Amino acid sequence: MLTTKQINDLLGVEESFHAPYKLAEIMKSEDDRNNLFEQFLKLEADLSYDWFLNYYQAEHSDRKGKGQDFTPDSIAKITSGILGNSSSNLDICCGVGGLTIKRYVDNPNQKFYCEELSDRAIPFLLFNLAIRNIEGIVKHGDSLTRQFKEIYRLKKGDKFSIIRTVEKAEEIKTESVIMNPPYSLNWLADKKYLEEDRFKKFETLAPKSKADYAFLLTGLHQLSESGKMAIILPHGVLFRGGAEETIRRKLIELNLIESVIGLPPKVFYNTDIPTVILVLRKDKEDEHIFFIDASEEFKHEPPKNVLEEKHINKILETYRDRKEIDRFSRTIKINEIADNGFNLNIPRYIDKYVKEYVPPLSDILKDLIKIDKEIELTQLKFAKMANQLVSEDLESNRELKDFAKYLKNRRGANQGGQISFYD
Repeated sequence: MLTTKQINDLLGVEESFHAPYKLAEIMKSEDDRNNLFEQFLKLEADLSYDWFLNYYQAEHSDRKGKGQDFTPDSIAKITSGILGNSSSNLDICCGVGGLTIKRYVDNPNQKFYCEELSDRAIPFLLFNLAIRNIEGIVKHGDSLTRQFKEIYRLKKGDKFSIIRTVEKAEEIKTESVIMNPPYSLNWLADKKYLEEDRFKKFETLAPKSKADYAFLLTGLHQLSESGKMAIILPHGVLFRGGAEETIRRKLIELNLIESVIGLPPKVFYNTDIPTVILVLRKDKEDEHIFFIDASEEFKHEPPKNVLEEKHINKILETYRDRKEIDRFSRTIKINEIADNGFNLNIPRYIDKYVKEYVPPLSDILKDLIKIDKEIELTQLKFAKMANQLVSEDLESNRELKDFAKYLKNRRGANQGGQISFYD
């Protein structure tokens, strides 16, 4: 893993705050960026992970303003593993490209399409794609309004991608869509959007205070008829009411949701929000939804939780095999979900309750008798100790003697059956 100092030294900046601006300048020149790529590759030749993940999210991400939560490598592995191979992949709200890099590792010959709003993320995104000689399109702008201020086309070169700006790029349908959009972001839910194909059949828009379903429907619209989509969202999308309930109900009635996978809490860098992966398909035939509750599949490494390889493999194997495991996974018919008011909250379908062990009554009585004896012995010891106490004050001395006598009499009463532990 490249350190912050190494990255800043390579970019020629003293403070990380200046990195996006300096990198943006370098990326404009093919010679300069190719030279920078060579310098980076001397320090790190492994292209299978996002070098900038920790660097960018620590120095540049905006959780409060833009809801940016960059995807941990473990979650990227799960979402990409769910999608499998495809010839084309779309990553909306792609950040610096962590999810796209994981798709590249699984199938480097795909065509990649990326959309990202942040001016600061774009230079790192183009860097990550071009150094891997990726072919694709990057749209710089707002995925919800579909307004883009710059579009880049990347073509394979001898070693690194060739980057060109273009005036426009056609809307495409990809075989896979992977997304980790900002959670519960405010957006302009203008009614004019209901005239667009991506929202029309759902007859309502995601609420202004929560754009989660707006992102989902935007990605779903760009998915091919035989493709698969995996989107990471907050748990609230499973059960919140109002417009979100209307959209969720329609998604279920249209049989578009394939799986619901609950993830552990505290796995993201900038938030503790519990998250879920929704898997969607347009060509789904069986009328079931497969639920996985992986909320306990982690290792705690303060202050965060980490999914190890064994956790990742368990989730992926269970998903692929549709294996029902007690307290972990279950296949639910859509009519059962309808009976539950189209609520997808995982605990409704996967019971995590473990029946508490209740010992036999005879064992409980034995324990009580044992406790009784221990109390009597303790009282005896206490009485002896109290009897040995002496005070120079006559009144205090008399009270101590009375207290010792009381303890002795109480023990005798217990033995005589007048007072017992059970009174």
